[in-house]
Amino acid sequence: MKKSPLSLQINMDDFIQATEEEKAYMVQMRPASTFFKDGVKRLLKNKVATTCFFIIIIITLAAIILPMFWPYAYDTQLGISPGKPVDSSYNNLAPFEYSATELARIADGEHVFPHLFGTDAAGRDYFIRVVFGTRISLAVGFFASIIVLIIGMTIGSIAGYCGGKVDLFIMRIVDIIYSLPDMLMVILLSSVLGVSLEPLIAGTVLAKLGTNMISLFIVFGVLYWVSMSRLIRGQILSLREQEYVLAAQATGAKGKWIIMKHLIPNCISVIIISTALQIPNAIFTESYLSFLGLGVNAPMPSLGSLASEALNGLASYPYRLAIPAIVISLIVLSLNLFGDGLRDAFDPKLNG
Repeated sequence: MKKSPLSLQINMDDFIQATEEEKAYMVQMRPASTFFKDGVKRLLKNKVATTCFFIIIIITLAAIILPMFWPYAYDTQLGISPGKPVDSSYNNLAPFEYSATELARIADGEHVFPHLFGTDAAGRDYFIRVVFGTRISLAVGFFASIIVLIIGMTIGSIAGYCGGKVDLFIMRIVDIIYSLPDMLMVILLSSVLGVSLEPLIAGTVLAKLGTNMISLFIVFGVLYWVSMSRLIRGQILSLREQEYVLAAQATGAKGKWIIMKHLIPNCISVIIISTALQIPNAIFTESYLSFLGLGVNAPMPSLGSLASEALNGLASYPYRLAIPAIVISLIVLSLNLFGDGLRDAFDPKLNG
């Protein structure tokens, strides 16, 4: 029967409980997510960035694990034994080539581990030197980026939050550092610090790193924080005008607490992206400084120093230059592409 529009009678069919299928049809909601989870999902959809990430992980794990069980050490000169004449047949071996002594041992039925990349002019296994050089270059890149991150984030957040004369003073220092020629200042600072630090670190734990390595970290801390600080300053200048910052100030929160609890967490995507893009720059800087002789101290290898040593026998052994050059190119390219993928995934302005 048709109900009159003026009737007060209740239709009880309207109160029947909906089935699960009806609920799923009427309410289509996605599961709760966070900014980080959404960014990771977008990053995994980027096949190039994901592939580069796994390449970086494989290279890093190989550089850490392989030297632990490899039968040759990076600084061991094969063919030199106390009280015995030097066996020069170990020098300048081609890839998978054996020395005369090793061939004799193989003839006697003994197993000899091959030299995958041959040996250098001093009779050292070249493969483990490339692996250990990769470890040094990656360590310099990661630690230098952390130093740049800490200094740049601290100074940039102070300049952005305080503003006024503090911001003006810090930005003038940044402009002065920007006006200096990077390569010239890096070479000059590395040369001067390498000489002045030697008496200061003698007999300490830092002596194992060497003056060149310590001066390299100081150079990064002095020159390369400016880009990070300007980026974070710009972010905080816009964020400090938000209502939640005003509410924190109204409750009596101190500037340090506001920066640590409110401003820095809201800049975390920019910080991650900038740090990821800073690592290949640090590796490249360390490589060309080692190529010029201002990097790690001998006999410790890095990819740049290996390429520099290979120049002496370039006509006879070109693969010694090609191998570290390929590894440097692969690491820097993978880190750059992965950094671009992070920027595309975590930058809110690019998620259109």
